[in-house]
Amino acid sequence: MTTVATVTVVGASLAGLHAARGLRSQGYDGRLVIVGEERHRPYDRPPLSKEFLTGEFPTGDGDPGEGPGRLALTDPEEEAELDAEWLLGVRAEALDTAAGEVRLAGGRTLRTDGVVIATGATPRTLPFPHPAGVHTLRTLDDAIRLRAALRAGAAQVVVIGAGFIGAEVASSCAALGLDVTVVEAAPLPLVPQLGEEMARVCAALHARGGVTLLCGAGVAGLRGGGRVTGVELADGRVLPADVVVVGVGVRPATGWLEGSGLALDDGVRCDQGCVTALPNVVAVGDVARLAEPGTARTVRAEHWTSGMLQGAVAARNLLAGSTVEPFEALPCFWSDQYGARIQYAGRRAPGDTVRVLEGDPADGGGFLAVYERDGMPTAALGIDRPRPFTRLRRELARAPQPAGR
Repeated sequence: MTTVATVTVVGASLAGLHAARGLRSQGYDGRLVIVGEERHRPYDRPPLSKEFLTGEFPTGDGDPGEGPGRLALTDPEEEAELDAEWLLGVRAEALDTAAGEVRLAGGRTLRTDGVVIATGATPRTLPFPHPAGVHTLRTLDDAIRLRAALRAGAAQVVVIGAGFIGAEVASSCAALGLDVTVVEAAPLPLVPQLGEEMARVCAALHARGGVTLLCGAGVAGLRGGGRVTGVELADGRVLPADVVVVGVGVRPATGWLEGSGLALDDGVRCDQGCVTALPNVVAVGDVARLAEPGTARTVRAEHWTSGMLQGAVAARNLLAGSTVEPFEALPCFWSDQYGARIQYAGRRAPGDTVRVLEGDPADGGGFLAVYERDGMPTAALGIDRPRPFTRLRRELARAPQPAGR
């Protein structure tokens, strides 16, 4: 183990928390500092687009640690065991690896021997002015604002983007009895992730939930002066809206790392063990772009499971001073939409075929499917098939992966 007197985790996120836990569980007893731009300690993000919006996660004054079914990922006992210095509501502005410093807003600097980059990502926005009533959803504070807007007399909601966040928000709004339209620029939602055949199945969920899905529709602008009144489409149609939610993807939060010497390419470039080219600097979660096993590609996995599991691997490699353990976990995600649970695991590529193992996607019920290449499984997809999906995911994790990915 290398001598690391101080480790600074930049990003009080799920990934940052698990990296901090990994450091302590692997015997690190030095100074541990956790810097978070948000004022909250780490909390669970997936419920923000689902149970939180529909009212199943009471929050008191907005503290994720309050209320039944709380969102907080830590409790006072664990925080005491973690023995970290928490700097919350503080933005990191630069990383100077030559000086061994993290520079914070307000001029403060932190002397550090090791750095875990866990700053996640920020929502993309539309390239025109956003009047009041237009929301993105990434943070707890975003969710608090959106939840209040949905309860302040909103009747018509337009969601721009039919990815997982957009679909989950649309589902939640429909559950609240609102009139919801989803606008998607692509011919079908989720084609890059699921392929055309399965994307059609997921698109049908919107109709099942009473939501209008407009695919192949571009957005030309937002109507309204002080407050949004509608969404103007590229074909001239105007969709009335009291609330607009923009869910058109995210960009990794790497602006503060410009000039650091790190390789930045839609994320922080790392080897397969979350280790960057700079000494004692690792990256985890949505901001990390890792070398993919068995290929020349690098990938960023914007999934809860990746953020959670990368922490321990990155911590071990940081303490070792080099990559002694690769991150090999299979990509895995889930999404709850319109009463259906979608689960996916694996590394599907264009051209992979899909085979349904049980159920029938055409009848609107649950099913289990496997993606294959040259007769070998590459990924699994299940809708409302949690137990068989879990078995298939485990089999997939043990199976050899086909060449040519």
